[in-house]
Amino acid sequence: MRIAVLDDDPVHLDLIASLVTSLKFDCVRFSRGEELKRQLRRESFDLLLLDWELPDMSGLELLQWLRQNEDTVPVILLTCRNQERDVVAALNHGADDFMSKPIRLAELKARLQATLRRIYPEQGKRVLHCGGYVLDLDARSVRYQDEWLALTQKEFDLAHCLFANTGRLLSRGYLIEAVWGTPTDLPSRTLDTHVSSLRNKLRLRPERGFRLSATYGQGYRLEALVPEQAP
Repeated sequence: MRIAVLDDDPVHLDLIASLVTSLKFDCVRFSRGEELKRQLRRESFDLLLLDWELPDMSGLELLQWLRQNEDTVPVILLTCRNQERDVVAALNHGADDFMSKPIRLAELKARLQATLRRIYPEQGKRVLHCGGYVLDLDARSVRYQDEWLALTQKEFDLAHCLFANTGRLLSRGYLIEAVWGTPTDLPSRTLDTHVSSLRNKLRLRPERGFRLSATYGQGYRLEALVPEQAP
């Protein structure tokens, strides 16, 4: 899991980042809201920890921008504010949780883990059900209804990543890191070739309830279609 932490106070930033890394998550630090906003146009994260009060743009403004752009990445807002109206404002603008400062590490750890369990309930399961598709994570196999579909190991890892994040735009860098780790010599077309092969093998078309689409210069999104969208 990749988690971004935004806080302009270096002491708080170090404290929160240390907690995130202690949980064996990849942590990316930011001290300015605009810096994280630029990165979010290119990269994907599994969760954001945002300070509300920042010198350039507030964490709440960044949260509004995310939700207006239909980014469903989970967000926990951290702030010195503790009035009921502040909690209500944060939740109404799309925050998944809210925590008042000073940071209590044990509580933050519990809130972080609870949010991840709620948003990614399938992460701890060994079988992933998505419409008519079933991914067996132990056998590393995929079937659609009663038909078993043959995939290579990398194609299965790519399928797992996409189905586990249905509806989210996943950046190219995020997908490459999730499937191949962080290779330095991976040909630039490798991801596109695997996506094309996966689309054909799984027949990810509207009649099966899914659409796998590319966003130029950003990445790929697997969408689950509502019945009226599928012929």
